Amino acid sequence: MTSQPNAQIPDGCAFVIFGVTGDLTHRLVIPALYNLAEANLLPEKFCVVGITRKEMSSEDLRASLLEGLKKFATRPVKDDIADKLLYCVTAVSADPSDPSSFDKLRKRLEKLEANRNTGGNRLFYLATPPDAFAPISSELGRAGLLKEEGGAWRRLVVEKPFGTDLASAKKLNDHLLGIVSEHSLYRIDHYLGKETVQNILVLRFSNGMFEPIWNREHIDHIQITVDEKLGVAHRGSFYDKTGALRDMVPNHLFQLLSLVAMEPPSHFNAHSVRSAKAEVLAAIQQQSEEEALRNSVRGQYTAGKVGDTEIGDYRKVQDVDPASTTETYAALKLTIDNWRWAGVPFYLRTGKALGAKRTEVAIKFKQAPFAMFRCTPVEELSQNYLVIGIEPVEGIALQFNTKIPGPTIAIDGVEMTFRYKDYFKVAPSNGYETLLHDCMIGDNILFQRADGVEAGWQAVQPFLDAWQNAGAEGLESYAAGSNGPEKAEALLKRDGRNWREPS
Repeated sequence: MTSQPNAQIPDGCAFVIFGVTGDLTHRLVIPALYNLAEANLLPEKFCVVGITRKEMSSEDLRASLLEGLKKFATRPVKDDIADKLLYCVTAVSADPSDPSSFDKLRKRLEKLEANRNTGGNRLFYLATPPDAFAPISSELGRAGLLKEEGGAWRRLVVEKPFGTDLASAKKLNDHLLGIVSEHSLYRIDHYLGKETVQNILVLRFSNGMFEPIWNREHIDHIQITVDEKLGVAHRGSFYDKTGALRDMVPNHLFQLLSLVAMEPPSHFNAHSVRSAKAEVLAAIQQQSEEEALRNSVRGQYTAGKVGDTEIGDYRKVQDVDPASTTETYAALKLTIDNWRWAGVPFYLRTGKALGAKRTEVAIKFKQAPFAMFRCTPVEELSQNYLVIGIEPVEGIALQFNTKIPGPTIAIDGVEMTFRYKDYFKVAPSNGYETLLHDCMIGDNILFQRADGVEAGWQAVQPFLDAWQNAGAEGLESYAAGSNGPEKAEALLKRDGRNWREPS
């Protein structure tokens, strides 16, 4: 990322990472910290404390993190910047099953803070499996590590998934909010670190050509797609307990939905924006289990080929139940029960082992009257879409109709496209840079609040219950490398609509 002239430099702090030896830290967190360091957006008085369950030397940890940085960096690694960042890394062992280790951690932190002169500010990043959130936070609270005193701040960052259903999300919220206040709790979703996702707010609320028509009078429906080419790979144990719906919809897809559908916030600050997002998620119409089955499609991939890569049957993945009914594909039809969106369906889909990688929001506008063009084949008119592309290409495309040059009225669809890489010469990033920087400066505008998390799970719960009760019945199969289950097409066709295919 490139440092903006008005970008705030965070206060000095200790950046404490639980799960420092894991894949997330190596693949995303350290490369993002490196990019912040290169952009001069890390505090000068800064240290990284890597928490390991077993004793590990700081030298070995630094070597491991450097290896990961060189492997996963989004840009060429400069030795001087990497050396400066990793020089401040210290390995400390702590295990929630051994309370005394957290008392030792407190003493080590106090000593490091004194040596580094960080001002006593601490950010605890839980890059761990979700079942570790509660025991780690409990010990941090018991040992006084999260107590704010002497003007120093404390922040706790937790990764997704935040709960596995509505009940567990509420339980986790209650637990964490009994230890830290809401303003100190950062529920991170890396999708919100992507420039195009953040740009949805700017696109909607700073352009007079869009906001007046962003409603049921002009919009026919909205599609949100998050397709992945990769299969489950080595994540069988986690994925078979989770599935596509839990893994993607209450977080990634609902974050996109909330930004697209929210009412204009009264101010551009964390409280107003998060309140508007939570309000629209709470307005998603609750469905009965019968309605949930009718308005959803779930699928599971079988063996196939994605590009040149052979992908085996999901049920043959290591640690997956051979009789698994876990979905690797989910498609939903939702409606929002408010004045702006009454009668406008929102179609969501996400899946693994599909033919193309794609994340986008497609806003389909209503067709104009065809009376003028009765003598032309109007059924061939292009659909009017505003498409916000997030992956693999970040940009915005507008599809509309125009006259083909010539003596007669012939119409064809065209597309105007804006791509970030064509207009802004910025260094590649992984999406975590903005979020980590916001954590350090105390701006939680891009992070979920408890009511938003619970509203999302409340909307998803009928589908979870209906699918669990249905068992294998209704679980469709689709070949790896395809577009997903055929029944997903029927979900829209019965409404006289179709999924938008890539242009």
